[in-house]
Amino acid sequence: MKEGFKRNSRNFLTEEELKNRPKVTIKLIKRVLSYLLPYWKQMLLVFIAIILASIFSLLPAIYTGRMVDEGLIGKNLDSLIKFILLAFLVTVVANLIKVLESYLNIWIAQHITYDMRNSMYAHLQAMPHSFFTSNNQGDIITRMTSDISQVQQIITNTLSSIISNVMTLIVALIAMYQKNWILATLGIIIVPLFVLPTKSVGKTRWSLTRETQALNDRINGILNETLSVSGQMLVKLFNREDTELANYQKANFALIKLKIKESMAGRWFRVVLSTFSSIGPMLIYLVGGLLLINYDQDLSVGDITVMVALLSRMYNPVNSLLNIQVDWIRSMALFTRLFAYYDMDPTIKNCDNAIILRQTEGRLEYDHVDFGYDQDKLVLHDINFKLNKGQNIAIVGPSGAGKSTIASLIPRLYDVTNGRILLDGIDIRNINIASLRQQIGVVSQDTYLFNSTIRENLLYAKADASEEEMIDACKKASVHDFIINLPLGYDTIVGNRGLKLSGGEKQRLSIARVLLKDPKILIFDEATSSLDSIAENAIQSAISSLIKERTSIIIAHRLSTILSADEILVIKDGRIIERGKHEELLIKNNVYTELYQTQFKEALYQQ
Repeated sequence: MKEGFKRNSRNFLTEEELKNRPKVTIKLIKRVLSYLLPYWKQMLLVFIAIILASIFSLLPAIYTGRMVDEGLIGKNLDSLIKFILLAFLVTVVANLIKVLESYLNIWIAQHITYDMRNSMYAHLQAMPHSFFTSNNQGDIITRMTSDISQVQQIITNTLSSIISNVMTLIVALIAMYQKNWILATLGIIIVPLFVLPTKSVGKTRWSLTRETQALNDRINGILNETLSVSGQMLVKLFNREDTELANYQKANFALIKLKIKESMAGRWFRVVLSTFSSIGPMLIYLVGGLLLINYDQDLSVGDITVMVALLSRMYNPVNSLLNIQVDWIRSMALFTRLFAYYDMDPTIKNCDNAIILRQTEGRLEYDHVDFGYDQDKLVLHDINFKLNKGQNIAIVGPSGAGKSTIASLIPRLYDVTNGRILLDGIDIRNINIASLRQQIGVVSQDTYLFNSTIRENLLYAKADASEEEMIDACKKASVHDFIINLPLGYDTIVGNRGLKLSGGEKQRLSIARVLLKDPKILIFDEATSSLDSIAENAIQSAISSLIKERTSIIIAHRLSTILSADEILVIKDGRIIERGKHEELLIKNNVYTELYQTQFKEALYQQ
């Protein structure tokens, strides 16, 4: 059913496509053609191959006339054999040329899609983090995969089809007019008789197919809802079995009626097409016979035969060219979608003369920072704090207060809306992004591991790290003993997103990966939240020693990670409402005291 739906819809635009058809401009066309320019030599060869293939593929039809006149009517066996061999030879040559044309087409298309994939991937890598959080991941992958893959179809099918069909028509018309201008003109008039029934019946089938597909979707919806575990329970509890059966029978009967109509439309289509396919040659024979018999035209039986053969060869090219509008609109819509992504500005990028940090002291300052994911709606308000080298700060607050957002501004996953963030007294927007991020290590609650080995996941932080460095990082994160007890040790595959590991194991690997990077600034975004008490205690001392040597921001999940902080910031509704040491904040008996009583105190007892 789906194959038929796709096949019939090929020559017709959907309502959505008609509604969203792109505005085709000279600028758009030039931009599309710019991808072909690097391969203009190969395109020229394709054009030459198409011309030659069109000529050679029509020669057998032309030789048919000579076979009839000289071989059959003239009873000349040598001529008959000669033209049969010539027809066979040019057919072989035409097919070989078409193979060459196909190879060149595929070669050009593959190289263009190769270029586009590379440039799109590089462009997406340069897009800010907000792009990936605000756009549907499926849409992004679609641009990278199926959309760019369809460019190949445009080049190998649409573009070459246009050139090939035009050349076939031109060569056929020239050959026909050389034989007899009257029959050639009649042939041009007859061609629409082939095409119009095809389009008319095709539209009917397309309409019926759309209705059938919609009804199929409705039936599938009924099945999914009423035969699922939860749906079946609801049906049974409310005694709706008979009602649901009646609904299904009604939809099923409607589907049967539509399928009968659709099948009969196909039968009538073939009858109509067969009828008109017969009318064309009959008219050529009729008019050609009148000219030959009554008007003593310089016309032979072979010429009439050639006219009929050429007429039948014109049908497909004309039909394809009349439907080219559909392919053209879809092609332009495809390029418009791709260009829409290419034209998105990487808003977070290096400024002119960006400073490359070779090393940093790790002095960090938030200077009156405001931030909003949307310009008109701030989520952080006037954030101010300083951290000197080796100092650490804990950020606490209710869920959704803006704690993680504060940390995400440091590596410029987002840029501040107002104010500035300074590293060693330099606005981070003036620092080369790569060198800035090299100085920052982040361990988040949402640990991401690639579907690869433990070793490769660790070396993602430092590709040239030695075995000793890697093992040392894992020991500090209390994960080395676990790794070496695995059958393949560090070469164990962790699975997609690390699904073969527990939450705590993934978390410790994530910490080891950051330790291997050895950054000057550490951000722990509830990094120990997935660890049990034993695992947390095992790495807490390692983390404590690390944050003494580095500037650290700890978004706290448990009390043990707060007590060692030089200062605690209490965030609520995107504002710092309290700050100080643990004992100082408890005395104030405010938001921090409430958090302590409801979250941290309980966690302390669990330890």
